[in-house]
Amino acid sequence: MTEEKSITTVQEPRWIAVYSIALAVAGLITSEFLPVSILTPIARDLQVTEGMAGQAISVTALIAMFSSLFTAILTKKIDRRWVLLSFSVLQIISNILVSQASSFAVLMAGRVLLGVAVGGFWAMSTATTMRLVPQHLISKALSIVFAAVSFATVLAAPLGSFLDEIIGWRNVFLLVSGIGVIALVWQAIVLPPMPPSSPSQLHTLISVFRREHVKRGMLGVTFSFAGYAIFFTYLRPFLENITHVPVAILTTILLFYGAANFFGAIIARFMIDKNLSFTMVAMSFLMSIVTALLIFLGGNMILASLFIAVWGFAFGSVQVGWPTWITLAVPDEAESGGSVLVATTQLAITLGAGLGGLVFDHVGIEGTFGLGSLVWLCAAWAIGRAMKGRVLV
Repeated sequence: MTEEKSITTVQEPRWIAVYSIALAVAGLITSEFLPVSILTPIARDLQVTEGMAGQAISVTALIAMFSSLFTAILTKKIDRRWVLLSFSVLQIISNILVSQASSFAVLMAGRVLLGVAVGGFWAMSTATTMRLVPQHLISKALSIVFAAVSFATVLAAPLGSFLDEIIGWRNVFLLVSGIGVIALVWQAIVLPPMPPSSPSQLHTLISVFRREHVKRGMLGVTFSFAGYAIFFTYLRPFLENITHVPVAILTTILLFYGAANFFGAIIARFMIDKNLSFTMVAMSFLMSIVTALLIFLGGNMILASLFIAVWGFAFGSVQVGWPTWITLAVPDEAESGGSVLVATTQLAITLGAGLGGLVFDHVGIEGTFGLGSLVWLCAAWAIGRAMKGRVLV
């Protein structure tokens, strides 16, 4: 989540600039997860399977993983203002390209460009935000950016499903590119020049990752976000094929999921303060059980909606838990630890969406959710192992 280590020397906070970064991040995250709720129309229009369409998410995450690790190194001599602006330009181009895609290959090309933008911008956002406010306001500024990420994650699925019925999936991507245009213009106006200063080196990231407790933690992160990608990427096909939910009601279910997820992230702060390890393990185990129950009881719309909301609530705790854990686990290199967390998260989403798609095409949606349940069970085990013997509460 970081790109450089810089000491804030700003005397007056530049809140407008902070909000411009928050909007840009929100646009990028919305773009990344937009295909989740419109996999079916994308697959139908481009004449591919829903499993193949799901790779539009996995390829973005894969490229974002590399981008988050190497952006600081490759742009170490470039003013950070121009680097951020270039990523907003990539988001705009990506969404326009996807909206005009005449083939699956063109769609994937657009998603590759988005991956570069997501990973690079997200990796730089923390350090850049820290340079826009005085030291005592850094936590407040970062909370604004993270709130935008959370809001975008919640918004992407119901927004895509709702607008698809009105204007079609292509115009949905075109509309979201408008967020990028607004963010680009806003940043161009309010972001000050920010010369690069002491970017993190690759050997520092490797050194942090080699720490034994970090490696155990990243295994837990991998299972957690792979489980998320398996479940969430193929949620719409499940609701359509198993629950037989009309599209109009689908949007409502996704909206309830988003609201539950957002509420879970808020409540998580109180649970994490009491016991981080127990909260993370318990919520992972709960998601494993809920995913399995959906296979057998998902034909009932009311039960399916309830289970999905519970799943969203539980995942809210995990979303908040891992960033909290990394700052406690690597207090001396919190920024480099953040970059490792971002890269591992994106790799996990790549693996989850990719494997979920393969299982979906060869076994069916029940097999995909069965895999998801197993992965979350592994996540509960890995989290308990990662936090064992360490005071992380």
